[in-house]
Amino acid sequence: MKFSLEWLKDYLETEASAAQIAATLNAIGHEVEEIEDPAERLAGFRVAEVLTAGPHPDADKLQVLTVSTGEGAPLQVVCGAPNARAGMKGVLGLPGAVVPANGMELRKSAIRGVESNGMMCSVRELELGDEHSGIIELPADAPVGTAFADYHGASPVFDVAITPNRPDCMGVYGIARDLAAAGLGTLKPVTVPGIAGTGACPVDIRTDDPEGCPAFYGRVIKGVRNDASPEWMQRRLLAAGQRPISAIVDLTNYLMLGFGRPAHAYDLAKLSDPVVARRARAGEKVLALNEKTYTLDETMTVIADDAGVHDIAGIMGGEHSGVSEGTTDVLLEIAYFDPERIGVTGRKLGLTSDARTRFERGVDPAFLDDGLALLTGLILEICGGEASEIVRAGAPPITPKVIAFDPALTRRLGGIEIAEAEQRRILEALDFRVDDGWQVTCPLRRHDIEGPADLVEEVVRIHGLDKVESVALPRAEGVAKPTATPLQQIERKLRRTAAARGLNEAVTWSFLPEADADHFAEGNGGLWILENPISEDMKAMRPSLLPGLLAAAKRNADRGAAGARLFEIGRRYFRGQGGASDERPTLGVILAGEKTPRGWATGKAQGVDAYDAKAEAEALLEAAGAPVGNLMVMGEAGPQFHPGQSATLRLGPKNVLARFGALHPNTIKAFDIEGPVVAVEIFLEAIPAKKGGGTFARQAYAPPALQPVTRDFAFLVPADLAAGDLVRAVKGADKQAIVDARVFDVFAGQGVPEGRKSVAVEVVLQPGEKSFTDGEIKAISDRIVAAAGKQGAELRA
Repeated sequence: MKFSLEWLKDYLETEASAAQIAATLNAIGHEVEEIEDPAERLAGFRVAEVLTAGPHPDADKLQVLTVSTGEGAPLQVVCGAPNARAGMKGVLGLPGAVVPANGMELRKSAIRGVESNGMMCSVRELELGDEHSGIIELPADAPVGTAFADYHGASPVFDVAITPNRPDCMGVYGIARDLAAAGLGTLKPVTVPGIAGTGACPVDIRTDDPEGCPAFYGRVIKGVRNDASPEWMQRRLLAAGQRPISAIVDLTNYLMLGFGRPAHAYDLAKLSDPVVARRARAGEKVLALNEKTYTLDETMTVIADDAGVHDIAGIMGGEHSGVSEGTTDVLLEIAYFDPERIGVTGRKLGLTSDARTRFERGVDPAFLDDGLALLTGLILEICGGEASEIVRAGAPPITPKVIAFDPALTRRLGGIEIAEAEQRRILEALDFRVDDGWQVTCPLRRHDIEGPADLVEEVVRIHGLDKVESVALPRAEGVAKPTATPLQQIERKLRRTAAARGLNEAVTWSFLPEADADHFAEGNGGLWILENPISEDMKAMRPSLLPGLLAAAKRNADRGAAGARLFEIGRRYFRGQGGASDERPTLGVILAGEKTPRGWATGKAQGVDAYDAKAEAEALLEAAGAPVGNLMVMGEAGPQFHPGQSATLRLGPKNVLARFGALHPNTIKAFDIEGPVVAVEIFLEAIPAKKGGGTFARQAYAPPALQPVTRDFAFLVPADLAAGDLVRAVKGADKQAIVDARVFDVFAGQGVPEGRKSVAVEVVLQPGEKSFTDGEIKAISDRIVAAAGKQGAELRA
């Protein structure tokens, strides 16, 4: 929200500088994003008097002026404005000044062969309005030579970020109240005019939607002149980022920006009785003031008459009932709308406005009469006319919230000792009523106050958050107890392991384009689709981490990276039973492009393949505590993976711990990334919990007393038998003696029957208290051969 220091001082008696005000606003929770000083933009522009004006010798539309700046000799200036004439006073930009509207630096130059020492400026060129038909004409008493910034009364402009829970500060008066409570000045009381009205309102006003519009007040003012608003008001509106339009429109904006109270004015001649707040009918349309047509439904509240809808209630007025220069009679509307209804309507229509911002956060329901009186008084003062009596349809919610407050709570929750008298002063300065028993009545505008903790926040905020001392939390004696959950411990270990293996951690959005999410959706109850996404490209909650990592790998490849090794730990999102949210912790890995660059020893660059993905999957699963030696390698990695170059790692036939492999060509094409690309997805929720409290502490190392014994076995096995199944069978032949087994050779060809292959396995036997005898080794070997035989293997040698 923007406002000028000049406007703030209308409500706050203070001598504080702009810097002091900004520092105080930041201290009490209103972040000042920028302070813009128009005086800096107007540096080099002075009040000047045109002494003479004559035709340019070489241009019909130009004049040569002699201009006095109040010091030194008069300056010659070439000007094309039709209103430039001798005797007038205007604004002269001297050489070196920068024109605010276009950033052009003025210089002494020759225009059509005539020297010009600056420029006489228009309103638009100085960004003081839209007028550009001629140069600025100042009053005859304007002091020649004065800096125009001083004469114009240029005032610093604050741009303050108001948090959503503080709609009471969406007006300048609310900001002034907070600053006064913080001791930066005295809040000036608002003088509300008493305007009784001279007759009954000629328009029937009512609310037929008490839920969406509990209160709808209005009155008619006849005989107004809707000319331009006063210069002082235009100046303040421009500082706030509002374009002056006409007196009546500007006055409604002035009320909204000054007091956070939106209002609306209708041209009475364009309305027919009655004017009603009601629910829209499905399919009704309205042409809004932004010149766009909106189709409404029955959940939306509108202001309408017999002819149709004139206003999307609380958001934007209609084009055909708005006031214009020819308006002579107006209907003023000020209402209280349900914040939730306004928010839903705005999101459905994709329509934002200053009014919506205030209404959906909650305006002051007690300010209807005062707001209407202030607006009426300003219109009568500036536009003239005669006001009718007020019609009040419905009533706003005006039951205040009363909270029992204990001043000692400030010390316990806020961590700072504040005297009770000071706490009472702060609360009363913020318009809370505090009785002798510390029953605190909240002002109706403070929708954010729900309990005693909120009152503590108000007291500490105004007293000064910077005064809260930094105090260490109490620590128990001895070794600190662990606070991380088993899952957090696993995630930490996985991050360290992945980084140690040369993977780079990525953090991608939890939202995906719907098409990307659909590509990786595999049942699981369906996708979560956001009703109000950040954008269409962030509409679906991710069912897999791989789409985000693929997008990151593509961005790297597009910028010339030869390869990418990325991992991410995050959540996948599904619809659980009954539509409930189902979040599953997951680790995703993408390996893309080159594994090793080209070189004299290796030749061409080597790309990643499915075995690289398997190595990463097994290493990360081992770090997570999974029993890697017992895992089964099976197919069905999913349609996103290449069917012949992918697999799953399972603990039993049904418990899938991970999937890995090369991505399917269709997946690579869908994500517009060049291969080779392999991926890993580890499902952390499927990893069985560690026994004994889930500790990752290593067991005390006790090396065996005797050396291990190694034996090699070569088996003829069916060509389609997975080597892992053979190794698993061999290990299970004698779980006490056999400590390891691994494949060291696979051969198919001459000497091996067709449909078979030779798999050589190295088996490590570890003796216990005594060495193996030949008979014991023979018995173990027989058990190994028998176990392999159950897999269709026969001993080759």
